[in-house]
Amino acid sequence: MPVLEPNPPRSQRRLLIIFGLMMGVPAIVAVVATIAARMG
Repeated sequence: MPVLEPNPPRSQRRLLIIFGLMMGVPAIVAVVATIAARMG
């Protein structure tokens, strides 16, 4: 069973979105924190 199907079922898609948020939000926070630290 492949991890990423061309048309994933709803539950898998929601899981993918949650996983993306888990990876993306800390990255965005880190970028914002870095910019804030450089500005002052």
